[in-house]
Order: sequence, then C-alpha cells, then structure tokens
Amino acid sequence: MAFPVTVGLRLRVLQMNLCNSGFAGCYTGRAVAAAAAVIRAEAPDVVTLNEVCQNDIASLQAALAAGAHVDTAASVFQPALDRRSGAAFRCDNGQPYGIGLVTRRPPGSAPLVSTSGIYPVQDVRDPEERAWVCVDAAGVEACTTHLANTDAAVAEAQCRFLFGTVIPGARAAGGPVVLGGDLNLQVGGSPDLRSCLPGGDGRADDGGVQNVVVSPEFGIASHSAIGMGGTTDHPGLLVTVA
Repeated sequence: MAFPVTVGLRLRVLQMNLCNSGFAGCYTGRAVAAAAAVIRAEAPDVVTLNEVCQNDIASLQAALAAGAHVDTAASVFQPALDRRSGAAFRCDNGQPYGIGLVTRRPPGSAPLVSTSGIYPVQDVRDPEERAWVCVDAAGVEACTTHLANTDAAVAEAQCRFLFGTVIPGARAAGGPVVLGGDLNLQVGGSPDLRSCLPGGDGRADDGGVQNVVVSPEFGIASHSAIGMGGTTDHPGLLVTVA
C-alpha cells in the first residue's frame, strides 16, 4: 500500500519513451545513456518508462540513485506479451521488452509491491500485446503503460480499461494515483484522448501522445518537454504534481 499522502506533497514525474527495442526505425542505441543523464540532472521522484529492454531498467535505477536528494531507488519491469509465442516479447538483443518504472524510496522501505497485466483488448494484427504496471511509489500508487500504436480504436479501448478498471483498483489499494505513459491518443484526435479519461483527473502532455495523468487529489503544478538529442523519437515529459 502507498504511504499516506500529506498536504503539500509535491512529486516530480518523468515520463520517457526510449524506443530501445533495437528493431524499430527510431532506435539509435543511445537513448538509455541520454535518459540516464536527464535522470541524474533532474532527480525526479518517479520515472515511467516505455519501449525499454529489461536490462535498461537497472541502468536507469542507478542513475536515479545517483541523482541529487535521492536516498535510494527501486524499480519494476513488465514485459509486453508476444502473441506468437505466448511468452515475453523480446528486444532485438534477446532481452524481454516492455515498460518499467523507477522510483525514489526512503532508506529501509519495504520492497516494491506491484500489480500488472495484459489488456483484454489487443490489435490482433500486431504480435505485441500491450501491458500496464502499478507500484507503491514515493507516497502514491504510480502506474505506467504503452497503449497500442497500430489502431486508435484499440488504444481507446485499452485506455477505457486502464481508467475504468486498473486505476480504480489501484486507488482502492493505495489511494491517489499518478500515471505516466505513451497513450498513443491525443486531445483533439479521433478518437479524442478525453473520451476515456475520468472527469476531475489532471493531465499534462508533451504536445503529442505522452501524458502524465493524476487523480483528483493532485493538480499539475508545472510541466515541460525535455529534448533527447535525437536519441529517441519522443522528448522526456517532466511534470510536477502537487
């Protein structure tokens, strides 16, 4: 269960899509090093990660632990599922591929408790089956996901499941929720991202499809896009919630 949320609590959430599978056209092989530099410089409380290989998470956890004002760090990784094999989807280097989350932790904290799953609606033409994961992190339940990019209607259905089933479950278990992810839906798009978001939630985006969404206990204090120097096809999205 997440720690109780205190009045005045501020969290800095960094959402990143690193395109590090090795087989996508946006792959450069330099995104993890660039992300680690951003994490060390910004010292966020929570980092939500999409399109990463399992081994990338340890590097980024070490970067957060090395940042200013961070006592220690912990992480969780959730692979996407490969419909062809029924096992974890794989990066080009053979490592499991998917999403993850790195968070600041006070010394002596209990191990992270996570919940995760594969969406019941998937694009059957895409062998990658999309996933979500939530953990108790830095005083809240923190979640990440990477919704379908091959079919906007499938992404919308996944979004509805996320905010209609997953997030209410996380709130029941741990209270307020902060989610960072590449939702592959935009405000003003068709379908419109707002069609699957609950009323009262706060939201900030990178001008594209990456979003940080917070439950009504929080508001968005500030947000900014952070350039990644061409190492991936998305900027970092740094959001302060309060």
